[in-house]
Amino acid sequence: MAKKSQKQPVRHTMHVKKGDTVQVISGRDKGKVGEVIAAFPATSQVVVTGVNIKTKHVKPRQEGESGQIDTREAPIHSSNVMHYSNKEKVASRVCHTVTEDGRKVRVLKKTGETID
Repeated sequence: MAKKSQKQPVRHTMHVKKGDTVQVISGRDKGKVGEVIAAFPATSQVVVTGVNIKTKHVKPRQEGESGQIDTREAPIHSSNVMHYSNKEKVASRVCHTVTEDGRKVRVLKKTGETID
């Protein structure tokens, strides 16, 4: 019998990173702008501030304590967000450019604004 190989999770290359300002382009929260809090390349998902808010009812831990309703941001797919320029107030795609000093930077296509 052949030995089963352990598969590594697939790391998808994503166009957004932690700290980027993005706008949601599809779904229930379409049009909302926020900052990427966390990025998960294995599932190609991102967590954005104020987007995809989920509520969780938390039971009391100790006797006499009351329960709580916890609200937090849930991950959304990275294809549903687009980079956003705060200066021009417009969403844009990203291209990569090499600067004069040899650094590779990300640039917004519509505004020419560098992200990195």
